[in-house]
Amino acid sequence: MDRLEELVNQWVWRQDFWLPPGVTWKDIAEGSADGSHYPVPRDLLISLPLALGFIALRFVFERVVALPLSWRLGVRDRVRLRVTPVPKLEAFYLQKKQQPSPNDLLVLEKHCGLSQHQIQTWLRHRRNQDRPGNTRKFCEASWRFVFYLMAFSAALVSLIHTPWFWDHRECWRGYPRQAVAGAQYWYYIVELAFYLSLLLCVSVDIKRKDFKEQIIHHIATILLMAFSYCANYVRVGTLVMLVHDSADFLLESAKMFNYAGWRKTCDALFVVFAAVFLVTRLVVFPYRIVYTAVVDSLDVFPPYPGYYFLNGLLLVLQALHIFWAWLILRMVHKFVFLGKVERDERSDEESEADEEGGEEEHNWEQKKGALNSKLASLANNCVLNNLTNQRRKMNSRTPKAR
Repeated sequence: MDRLEELVNQWVWRQDFWLPPGVTWKDIAEGSADGSHYPVPRDLLISLPLALGFIALRFVFERVVALPLSWRLGVRDRVRLRVTPVPKLEAFYLQKKQQPSPNDLLVLEKHCGLSQHQIQTWLRHRRNQDRPGNTRKFCEASWRFVFYLMAFSAALVSLIHTPWFWDHRECWRGYPRQAVAGAQYWYYIVELAFYLSLLLCVSVDIKRKDFKEQIIHHIATILLMAFSYCANYVRVGTLVMLVHDSADFLLESAKMFNYAGWRKTCDALFVVFAAVFLVTRLVVFPYRIVYTAVVDSLDVFPPYPGYYFLNGLLLVLQALHIFWAWLILRMVHKFVFLGKVERDERSDEESEADEEGGEEEHNWEQKKGALNSKLASLANNCVLNNLTNQRRKMNSRTPKAR
């Protein structure tokens, strides 16, 4: 066991890569001279079973708390058309859920005896049939809302009295001999476990247009938290997590009221969320946190591999912030000119054009039927008018003949 630990320390936790020149893991351990806790890599192992516990807790929360709450708030699922079972089309859909190619349509047309338009319509309705309902979206958003709100509130209470909360240069004072308080330790462990649970559940969660960006965000966040804890960049790490949690719970609450149909409340929360997001992610994060990690840290140690690794992850997060800010500004544009937030720009992965196409087709059939009935009524009226006029003429001619 000692030999294995020695190999891990030699190849994984290399001091010359993760730590500044002249700093060792023992130097970081000396920060506990007053009896406080100091970070060691094995502390992070507890986050793995805790992540599984979050998954189990989420399962219970969504069914015991979120589902009854959705009923009380009036969340309703849209009624979708059930397609007529066609075995060959069903097998094709389960194998390839994307849009069929022209060759696929020709093959399906021969095997199913349907026209290409009928095949495309069937596949469109089949995709819409699998789209997640508002109740499921509400439960997922409510779970994240509760966590982000509790994490942000607890972190703000524990960090607001620390010197580095107000002066970010204090993040490097006394480095690497900086003890970690119990609140900061558990803030790290709980956040890391939560993002691990999100990464483990990504295959069953609702997929959106920014699915790839979400994967990159989760991986970058997990790596950033793990590295910053092991290298004792805990002070910077807590500020990064606090900035992210400050806007996330507002977004999830806006989603909840959007799925419940509370438009005015959703619009108000969206405006607050957009303001907080743009300020914290495009101003506070790059100009305060990234700046202190890139510039202020050079007053304590020269650049080294771990320095570039840390700041590279921070820049990845900033690139994602810019991408999401662009989506938010698009929604702000719709809010200003249309008067409401129509939908989440990070909508479900399945193109909403499919569903809209189905609705347009259904509306067209209704309009077509109404138009035909009006034409028939008009034709009947014309026939009746002609018959009435002819009868009047005949009646008018009868006295003259007499």
